[in-house]
Amino acid sequence: MGGVVDEEPWVFGYGSLMWRPGFAFVERRPATLHGRRRAFCIYSVHHRGTLQRPGLVLGLAPGGAVRGVAYRIAAADWPAVRAYLTEREQPTETYVEARVLVRLGPGEVRAAIAYLSDRRHPQWAGVLSLEAQADLIAGARGLSGRNIDYLRDLVGHLAQEGVSDPSMVRLLALVEAREAVATPSGEPGTRARSAP
Repeated sequence: MGGVVDEEPWVFGYGSLMWRPGFAFVERRPATLHGRRRAFCIYSVHHRGTLQRPGLVLGLAPGGAVRGVAYRIAAADWPAVRAYLTEREQPTETYVEARVLVRLGPGEVRAAIAYLSDRRHPQWAGVLSLEAQADLIAGARGLSGRNIDYLRDLVGHLAQEGVSDPSMVRLLALVEAREAVATPSGEPGTRARSAP
């Protein structure tokens, strides 16, 4: 890939960083990262699940490509932005900070910081089928609420950003179908596989 690498840092976001960055930036551009895809590939045992009933949260699984956004950060702001991102993205060290190349437009490539799923971490769920992802998400709940709400928020914001991700739309439909099946107590069904 060709292109110029700026001295000012860039940060790539593919999930909530797209619509809720939480840090100062100079420029925001649509961006594509090749070689990774958006997926629910990390067990959530705190915010969207529990140790007894894990849910799933978003990560970057190997393969494909993912559309997101890239933020250019002023050099003077970078220490504070990096500290914020480390606290936000690595509370349980399920992600690793990495430099990746993202495409901003035809012939325009930038080096950017991205947080990739750590496949050696115990919370790495692996490359799961959409059906397996749906089984884990349906009925899961943690300190930050229901897992399905996290997924709905993602799908809604991707649509607002004009980002097409048919797999996420399909996953939401599968989870909604599972959540429609209630247990005798009236709670959403919890037919899910346990984390290893």
